[in-house]
Amino acid sequence: MILSDKRIMEEMEKGTIKIVPYDRAFLGSNSYDVHLGPMLATYREHILDAKKHNEIEYFEIPEEGFVLYPHIFYLGVTAEYTETHEQVPFLEGKSSTGRLGIDIHATAGKGDVGFCGNWTLEISVKQPVRIYRGMPIGQLIYFPVDGEIEVKYSQKKDAKYAGQTNKPVESMMWKNKF
Repeated sequence: MILSDKRIMEEMEKGTIKIVPYDRAFLGSNSYDVHLGPMLATYREHILDAKKHNEIEYFEIPEEGFVLYPHIFYLGVTAEYTETHEQVPFLEGKSSTGRLGIDIHATAGKGDVGFCGNWTLEISVKQPVRIYRGMPIGQLIYFPVDGEIEVKYSQKKDAKYAGQTNKPVESMMWKNKF
């Protein structure tokens, strides 16, 4: 079951969902549109290693936009800061974004109950496309949880992505034991 627009607004009133900045115009019948923040990042090295800290370089999207190219993996960030305390948030692409050949996440579309922060986007494209800061980039949908949560994401000692800022965050796979 997905929360409706009215239920999302009710949960925002209760404080279990927070979206900043929030604009009622971006609330659909069962989702909230999120926008591309001003920063992108790319990895410094061409070959990534899952066991090491792969560093990224940040850059701002200029006012005239920025052209994304296939075979380059970009990290972006939502302009919106969100908190979800009792629901499971999912970030999905918008159909208009997908029809431009833009994928906004490779695998990480689901958040956890208790996630607080801006969403890092894992962006790839099918052909060159110019993007702009502030453009609609995705939509958040919310699922209720069945059962009591023992430990929310923001309370986990090893929550690698808690409190993400308004800059993209690189993979923290290197912090895992394997």
